[in-house]
Amino acid sequence: MKRIPPYIDKVKKAMLLLAVLLPLAASCSYNEEIETCNVSVRLIYPPGSIDPYEGARVEMKDATGSIFVDSTDADGVAHFAVPAGIYDINSSTTRITTDWRYFFNGVKSMNIISRDSTNRLELKLVMSKKKNWH
Repeated sequence: MKRIPPYIDKVKKAMLLLAVLLPLAASCSYNEEIETCNVSVRLIYPPGSIDPYEGARVEMKDATGSIFVDSTDADGVAHFAVPAGIYDINSSTTRITTDWRYFFNGVKSMNIISRDSTNRLELKLVMSKKKNWH
């Protein structure tokens, strides 16, 4: 009776493991594309302050710490394309007129963004102002 060298058993086990794992690895597909959701954030200025304007900075921060930034259009709306998730939205802007310097701040936390929701959000801003001295 012939004696089988011990490394042959290891080779057989490795071949069996490869035969089992190779079809599993081949059947898994890797999709690099991340689906995004369109989101619009309208800044709501306090009554009697100023009209919405183009260029106000708006940030969206997700749970992983990724920050998405956009500026508002002439209607005071910022448009984003972000992955679904939970976001904190904030805006901190300064607007200077001839007589006044306006400071606007707003934060809205725990906004759920998904493909199934409308994703039209409003961010109410709080205002403080300072007189410009000429």
